Amino acid sequence: MEEEQNVTAKPSPQDTGTGPGETPAAAGPASTDTRNTGPGRLLIAVYAVFALSATARAAYQILTKFAEAPLAYLLSAFAAVVYIVATVSLAKPGRTWFKISVTAVLVELIGVLVVGALSLFDSVNFPHETVWSLFGRGYGFIPLLLPILGLIWLYRRRPAPKQA
Repeated sequence: MEEEQNVTAKPSPQDTGTGPGETPAAAGPASTDTRNTGPGRLLIAVYAVFALSATARAAYQILTKFAEAPLAYLLSAFAAVVYIVATVSLAKPGRTWFKISVTAVLVELIGVLVVGALSLFDSVNFPHETVWSLFGRGYGFIPLLLPILGLIWLYRRRPAPKQA
């Protein structure tokens, strides 16, 4: 009799990986929508390194020589925030975090392209380099390559369409 109850009993939320009030069907896509497996882990690690380095660089620049190039240093701080958001959102599963990841990586790509072009053609406003200056030349052009790789990874790991 005890075996019958075990066979027909509904699995607990801990068994299915769902939260309270969620159904296993709703959790199915979320568990397969993770972006933090395989090469995604390397991508997240690189984003984390850039988040740390951009944050440290911006903090140092703003605290010690902000008057020399305020626009460049504020852009460094903005880049740091973008890298932090991208790192966290890439590591989290789910449809909402996927959308945040896409937004953060697109903002990063646009930022690298715009700041890279401005620093190339308007060097007066960029007397000192930022993470994205000259398309990330100071970082081996990784800031230019990283969002492209990020968007490819996000495209390949996009969530399944919602079931009606």
